Amino acid sequence: MTTAAAAASGAARDNLRGVGAMCLAMAAFTANDALMKAVLQSVPLFQSIAVRGMLTVSALLLLSLVIGRPRVRLARRDAWLLALRSAAEIGGTLTFLAALTHMPLANLSAILQSLPLAVALAAALFLNERVGWRRAAAIGVGFAGVLLIVRPGSDGFSVWSVLGVLSVALVVVRDLSTRRMTAALPTLTIALVAAGSVALTGLGGLTLAGTWHPVAPLDWARLCGAAAFLVVGYLAVVQAMRQGDVALVAPFRYTALVWALLLGWLMFGTLPDTLTWLGAGLVVASGLFALWRERRVAAR
Repeated sequence: MTTAAAAASGAARDNLRGVGAMCLAMAAFTANDALMKAVLQSVPLFQSIAVRGMLTVSALLLLSLVIGRPRVRLARRDAWLLALRSAAEIGGTLTFLAALTHMPLANLSAILQSLPLAVALAAALFLNERVGWRRAAAIGVGFAGVLLIVRPGSDGFSVWSVLGVLSVALVVVRDLSTRRMTAALPTLTIALVAAGSVALTGLGGLTLAGTWHPVAPLDWARLCGAAAFLVVGYLAVVQAMRQGDVALVAPFRYTALVWALLLGWLMFGTLPDTLTWLGAGLVVASGLFALWRERRVAAR
């Protein structure tokens, strides 16, 4: 085998691993969401966040002991960005889980699929990244799809839909903050700070409430499972973005919607209505087009 052929074969294997890791990450994150939705039917929000957060932090700390201690000394710029990212992570978690308590899993997941489009729009507005008219049109179509899912002014519209959209906005802040961090800041440090911040927020809310709701054995199992899936998702999504062609791997984020539809039906017996299907289709199609267009521009 020639050197060029070996390099091409290696790249193909990396792409295949990256796609597999992204699919695994989306499955893990969606499973975490489904388990948390089940837990939140009987366990208060802040208590659920606190327990899952402490389990997640414990798992990440054990992992850090295996692969090396997380970095403690930070550059001032990274410290500010890490604080901003953590605040956005807290807000995004609270709004998402509050919405998840009252919304079908697939509907909320469909709203979250607008995240790549929202990040692209925010990057154009605040980071001066260029967005051509085709991608701008795709962003507009994607947000029209979100409106079909949320349906402001209709009988199905509620404050929980607004919280779902707000969680997307906060995740955009989180992701843009991450993009501005230096490469010297390890991923494990970022994940630990995020998980720790959310856990402390849950503990704070639990302390203010002053009560501990009894947790059934099944809910304990669900919380442990949610924390495990969250750790797997963190690690898999980092692996996916570091291995393989990002333009090829990124579209597989949309497999989360498939998992949300399946788990929503199996665990809660819910399926989206016609307008939600249409809105989700617009969001996914516009996101895929925007990614394809970005790849074409980069190739030129």
